[in-house]
Amino acid sequence: MSTPTSSTSWLPPVRPEYERSPGLPGDVVVEAPLPVAHRLMAQAWLRKTLIALVLLAAWEVAARVLNNDLLLPGFGATLSAFVQGILSGELLQKTAVSLSVLLRGYLLGVVFAFLLTSLAVSTRVGRDLLSMLTAMFNPLPSIALLPLALLWFGLGTGSLLFVLVHAVLWPLALNTYSGFQAVPETLRMTGRNYGLSGLRHVTLILVPAALPSILAGLRVSWAFAWRTLIAAELVFGASSGNGGLGWYIFQNRNELYTDRVFAGLAAVIAIGLLVEHLVFDTLERVTVRRWGVQH
Repeated sequence: MSTPTSSTSWLPPVRPEYERSPGLPGDVVVEAPLPVAHRLMAQAWLRKTLIALVLLAAWEVAARVLNNDLLLPGFGATLSAFVQGILSGELLQKTAVSLSVLLRGYLLGVVFAFLLTSLAVSTRVGRDLLSMLTAMFNPLPSIALLPLALLWFGLGTGSLLFVLVHAVLWPLALNTYSGFQAVPETLRMTGRNYGLSGLRHVTLILVPAALPSILAGLRVSWAFAWRTLIAAELVFGASSGNGGLGWYIFQNRNELYTDRVFAGLAAVIAIGLLVEHLVFDTLERVTVRRWGVQH
């Protein structure tokens, strides 16, 4: 005769991590804190700092193995050249020239992109115009327009602004228009019910709803504009003897000051990182993330 089965044998086993000894009512169960290493690695800034240190160490090792400062100066030599450029004021002056031209070209491109996309969401002709122009000019590298810029505007700021507007206009217009198209029809109808039309409908309804796409377009167009400006200055960046960072890099390359060339490149990278994290991350934090539009 078989032995009777226990009444609790059919219950599934309890996982050990969920077993708690019975305590008095009101007892507070305190969970063990995470290890210090786990808490530190949860910080994004620390992970990025470690990655940067690893890259710098690899750079220094490669420079020491090559042992030729003309081809690849080490981090110490580049840092020294960077500090000397800051103290002498030359690097700061070149940076100010580049940023001045960049801001003007960037703002012009943003204005043109906003006008073009506003026309595209308002009329069929504008939509066809935006589609055709972006298909034609978006694949065209901005640096390829330098010969025409020199022919039309001469050697100076006008040519730089021309290629900068081209670099900003098309990616920003595409992202903005895609964001406008993704706005729910309910919001569009709400704006029409309040009597909004034309530019007021775009600024009060479409722009806030499409802000994540617009910010993404601003990021992309900023990166395109920054690298286009440096490339253009490498070719003809001196205007009346006053060149920017690209011209600083080009001059020092001709004079075989490779450490200064790397210092100029470091300045380009540093400005890109500062704008990315201080400007665009802050914009996202105070707008789309705060409003719950993006996580």
